[in-house]
Amino acid sequence: MLRDVVAAAAHQHGALQAENDKLRLLIQRLLRQQFGRRSEQLSPDQLQLGLEDLEQSVAENEAGQDAADAQAGRRRPAPPRRNHGALPEHLPRYEVLIDVERRDCPCCGGTLHAIGELRTEQLDIVPAQLRVRVTRRLRYACRACEGAVVVAPAPERPIDGGMATEALIVHVVVSKFCDSLPLHRQAQMLARQGVTLDRSTLSNWVGRACWWLTPLYDLLIGTVLSSAKLFADDTTLPVLDPGRGRTKTGRLWCYAVDDRPWSGSAPPAAAYVYAEDQKSTRPAAHLAAFRGVLQVDGYAGFKRLAGDRADGSVRLAFCWAHMRRGFYEFHVSTKSPLAAEVLARIRDLYAIESQIRGHPAEHRRHVRQERSRPVVEALHAWLQAHLGRVSATSDLAVAIRYALRHWPGLTVFLEDGRVEMDSNVVERAIRPVAINRKNALFAGSDGGARHWAIAMTLIQTAKLNGVDPQAWLTDVLERIVSGRTKATELDVLLPWNWRPDADLPVAAAA
Repeated sequence: MLRDVVAAAAHQHGALQAENDKLRLLIQRLLRQQFGRRSEQLSPDQLQLGLEDLEQSVAENEAGQDAADAQAGRRRPAPPRRNHGALPEHLPRYEVLIDVERRDCPCCGGTLHAIGELRTEQLDIVPAQLRVRVTRRLRYACRACEGAVVVAPAPERPIDGGMATEALIVHVVVSKFCDSLPLHRQAQMLARQGVTLDRSTLSNWVGRACWWLTPLYDLLIGTVLSSAKLFADDTTLPVLDPGRGRTKTGRLWCYAVDDRPWSGSAPPAAAYVYAEDQKSTRPAAHLAAFRGVLQVDGYAGFKRLAGDRADGSVRLAFCWAHMRRGFYEFHVSTKSPLAAEVLARIRDLYAIESQIRGHPAEHRRHVRQERSRPVVEALHAWLQAHLGRVSATSDLAVAIRYALRHWPGLTVFLEDGRVEMDSNVVERAIRPVAINRKNALFAGSDGGARHWAIAMTLIQTAKLNGVDPQAWLTDVLERIVSGRTKATELDVLLPWNWRPDADLPVAAAA
């Protein structure tokens, strides 16, 4: 008995030691992420993988300990209180009844009667299952007229003669651009269910779907760019350049609207436009008709755009998060008290912002005038006073000069309650592009890159409005292909206006 106890203790000690080793390794990775050279830094996604592996190991050890306790007859400790969330009411339920083997009382032998039940709910899954839709069109003939045969016309298909329904085509598009599953992986997943399709076939489906959805994409682009306040940014998109045997660097420009922080009435949206380069003529062309406040980083093309408008129709609001970054990086590497002072004052501004988020624009402007303006003016005076006291070639001086050079645009938020302190709205909209880019490596052509822009615009805008992209795009594609929704009526299909048809399957509408 004692030998068993010693063996169990030794096993548990070894498991704990292994967990400690994993924790040390994870800490080293975190330190490298924070302080290492940029080429050695890990992405947040890589760190998440490390945390997942560690949590899996902890769960494995807990399962082993639970089994040992059950075998030895020891009571299991109460499980930690975790917030698993309530299971949604719209999910279908099925019941498993577990009853006692005998219904006689263990004390007196009398008959037991039911007094209630204990119910528990667990989340279950039925793996995605392919099915075949068989369309039957009855043919009719007249007994009196030998040549008269009547049959209902065949419904329009998104792909003439193709085997895929709208739902399957949209599933491929959403899996590629929302769930970051490249087409060759999707082909492998379909093959496991006995359906062999070339990647080129899936590419054909995506291209044709984007052709059908282009009018809705154009409407979304026009809706976003007609806003009076925009967030704008761009990110790289490697594109295969067949003539040169390598990839070229294209750009995805993103223009976003999100008025929720100031209780605005406009629905949130993110619109992506592909261009072959980052020349300033690109945003100038995209924003030719734009009039209003443009929230951006320090890209020179945006400054040129505003400078070329002699009527002042475009006002730039610069991003405090970009300004803060130079001070943060200097503080991380040097522990400079001067950089720490700037970070503390910016933190005070963000604390005020957190308290007024979601309030009307006029209230936000009033609070900013009363509480934020003194902090901003004091910070401006502090930066001017300390610029001459630090080395002109130091990174701290570079950060101070950047802040002072962009100061008029950094203070726009004080005068306009609609304006945010930073451009994080568009930064968040660009993040999914980076994930897709990492998995897909590159777009196959300029046309394929434009498909990225179309799909990302539709999917990300749906998500911003709390709409399931799969259900929405399936219904949208069916309506457009069938002609039930005309080209002049596409506004009813925008995510914030869309209402699913009554005959839409429940599983898709959920």
